[in-house]
Amino acid sequence: MNYRHAFHAGSFADVIKHVALVAVLLHLRQKEKPFFVIDTHAGCGLYQLDGAEAARTREADSGIARLRDLACQSDLPDTLRAYLECVSREGPGRYPGSPRLAARLLRPQDRLVAIEKHPEEAEALAKALSPFPGARTILGDAYKQLPALLPPRERRGAVLIDPPYEGEDEHLRAAALLREAHRRFATGVYLFWLPTKSRVSADALGGELHTHGISPAVRIDIDIDGGSHTDQRRLSSAALVVVNPPYTFESEMQAAAALLAPRLGRGIDAPARIATSAI
Repeated sequence: MNYRHAFHAGSFADVIKHVALVAVLLHLRQKEKPFFVIDTHAGCGLYQLDGAEAARTREADSGIARLRDLACQSDLPDTLRAYLECVSREGPGRYPGSPRLAARLLRPQDRLVAIEKHPEEAEALAKALSPFPGARTILGDAYKQLPALLPPRERRGAVLIDPPYEGEDEHLRAAALLREAHRRFATGVYLFWLPTKSRVSADALGGELHTHGISPAVRIDIDIDGGSHTDQRRLSSAALVVVNPPYTFESEMQAAAALLAPRLGRGIDAPARIATSAI
């Protein structure tokens, strides 16, 4: 399976990952001091949900499309409301990738660097980020580029590590990248996304973090088919590991999950399973 962003734009996994990213950035905004955001595998930044790739999988139909009724609720958690507002500002049929979502939450003193190695996608990414003065695009390999960007001069910020998992060893490479980034910038918030056909890969990452003294960390698991994984062609479960989460992050994600789980599952009688736990 190819996990490049265009195929999964607006999917259940995007919803959880992007709600978590918004939660982290809202916390960083609470202090006047500037912060720095890095997106290591940024994609093209903005997606047409009726475009060729997204239309082929139609994952947005069981993701962002199921959240339309939430926007009119008056008692939404702040994180979920901010996420939905960012999405709605793109207009009908469009979904923001993580770099454009982050760019919308930058203040004048904040910065975003989005890395993309595919030239055509990097060109589209630069266009998607052009309205935001604090954002810039790097055409290059994140495995080489990220260490050189750390530590940032702001000494506070977030790093999203969200590779396409095109190679069999990319879990290992991405975990090594997280370790090296943390070694250089130990106080940063790290969001590490991975698809999970089983819990093994996520459990192994948790063990890696413990072995290298990387803590505290929280893991969010989402499964939309009850763990059966009957269709191996479709992404049905994923995990997000967040290192150095804000102090209220876990409770905020649990509040969001209570509203999202019934909408992201297979149906009314089969809600998604969303579990948040400390590592």
